[in-house]
Amino acid sequence: MSDTFQSGFVNIFGQPNAGKSTLLNALLGEQLVITSPKVQTTRHRIIGILNDEHYQIVFSDTPGIIDPKYKLHQKMMQQVKNALEDTDVAILIHDIAAPIEDLETITQSLKLKTPTLLLLNKIDLVKDKKSIEATVALYKEKFPKYEILTVSAQKKTNVDKIIPILLRHLPEGAPYYPEDHISDRTERFFVTELIREQIYNLYHEEIPYHAAVIIQSFEEKTTLDVIKAEIIVSRETQKIILLGKGGSMIKQLGINARKKIEEFLQKKVHLELFVKVRPKWRDNENYLREYGYN
Repeated sequence: MSDTFQSGFVNIFGQPNAGKSTLLNALLGEQLVITSPKVQTTRHRIIGILNDEHYQIVFSDTPGIIDPKYKLHQKMMQQVKNALEDTDVAILIHDIAAPIEDLETITQSLKLKTPTLLLLNKIDLVKDKKSIEATVALYKEKFPKYEILTVSAQKKTNVDKIIPILLRHLPEGAPYYPEDHISDRTERFFVTELIREQIYNLYHEEIPYHAAVIIQSFEEKTTLDVIKAEIIVSRETQKIILLGKGGSMIKQLGINARKKIEEFLQKKVHLELFVKVRPKWRDNENYLREYGYN
């Protein structure tokens, strides 16, 4: 039995919708980060901490790598750059059905210098299982420095093989966080994310991408928490869509978000949602700071 303790930072990189957030939830064994089939769901670098008596792995889920069109996107990509600087081991996750050229573009921009585990994700969606071997052989040839594993983050296929691979590369050292911590983020942050997740689930087209959520007040009472949150959009027409006919959509959003928040906080919640229009907030430095995109 080994007495050594290992700890380190494992950062997850990949294209939008490659499955980074789903993977982090699968590794932690709980729903810490929000997921959606829509791209660009993750806007922040979110840390998830896996504690064991022999190790502490500090994972971080990073925004999907994109070509920035707004200041918001620039800030998202800055978080990817920050994550590169403190990586002990990198996880690169790639949809097995996506072109190999997409991954080549990402690896050129990331210039990973640390040990890297390449996960070819979504193998559950591949109809011809025999083709998987040929695909893996192609990736091994193109990326000889990477350790390669096929997974389905959604179905948790081969997810149990990831930790032993990471531990082969993690340094020995004391834990970075207390053992009861699962993230460095506050409850308020996760509440805004859960509301945003329901916006992604309920609305289509541009609405999720133009929406930001901020908590106006968070009162913890003995029987329930009273939360007031503002949803920011760019245009009056988006506000009308968010509210829905006679307020029907915002009411449904409130019901869905409240259920998720109650599961997360493990207590009753009274949730009030308000919609505010702030034109071009995604390109406004002051608004972005106010909404936590530092």
